[in-house]
Amino acid sequence: MDFSNRTKWFLITLLLISVFIYGQNAPFLKKSDTLNKKRRTSVIVTESILAGGTLLALNELWYKDFPQSNFHFINDNKDWKQMDKMGHIMTSYYFGKVGMNVLDWAGVSKKNQLIYGATYGFAFLTAVEVLDGFSKQWGASIGDILANATGTGLLVGQELLWNEQRIIMKYSFNQTRFAELRPNTLGENYLQQALKDYNGQTYWLSANIWSFAKESNFPKWLNVAFGYGAEGMLYSRTRSTNSLSQDPFRQFYVSLDVDLTKIKTKSKILKSLFSVVNFIKIPSPTLEINTKGKIKFHYLYF
Repeated sequence: MDFSNRTKWFLITLLLISVFIYGQNAPFLKKSDTLNKKRRTSVIVTESILAGGTLLALNELWYKDFPQSNFHFINDNKDWKQMDKMGHIMTSYYFGKVGMNVLDWAGVSKKNQLIYGATYGFAFLTAVEVLDGFSKQWGASIGDILANATGTGLLVGQELLWNEQRIIMKYSFNQTRFAELRPNTLGENYLQQALKDYNGQTYWLSANIWSFAKESNFPKWLNVAFGYGAEGMLYSRTRSTNSLSQDPFRQFYVSLDVDLTKIKTKSKILKSLFSVVNFIKIPSPTLEINTKGKIKFHYLYF
């Protein structure tokens, strides 16, 4: 998956934001103790319109302008040090998470939340891969599909094991000098770069310490986070030209974090806000180990 195709991923991101805000706010409305068929219907209709409308828009605004072919697969697993796959995992995870939230608000059983809500992200992103598969210029990526399944698996697995999300995915971003060298590919402004410049992105698994030791005195909001990033990438794979060269390497991080949803507050507005922005990693002291053999300590890394 190459993020230089702006229109395609702008529409998917717009859908994610819409579903995310919609789904993350639903739990703070009064939850139905039993199945509320009107709410369930509203959830199904809303999600169908958002997903179907986005797929239709993608086909009309993006795929229609490129030659079509028989369905085929491509292998892009070596691209961008797998940073694009991390994006797929996170997108699938949060699509599924909000899918469960809104069904829970409607009083749907936990079993059906897992079957129909948690798989929402995997189903939508797989539909996008099908569109890719019929495009001559691209192709369906097995790696992307596996990444989508991993995000859904992270969500469903924790619900089955602990009946809660003790480990959540988070994201952080810093602007880098690499975007200036290839702005058409890596982004011309902050918003584009946050989506397209993998050099500045970090994906985190943020684990809530108290959830694993509920009899302890650990603050309920304190998390420990493990991050993955990569840097030095101007192209999807290592190569050099007369004017541009790259020396990509991987980065691994250990840091502290905050689960905003576990901060006590009586304000419904704050609860809703904390829930919506909780996918963002809180800046904290961080230890970095990279594949260049260097160890760095960041007093405050985001």
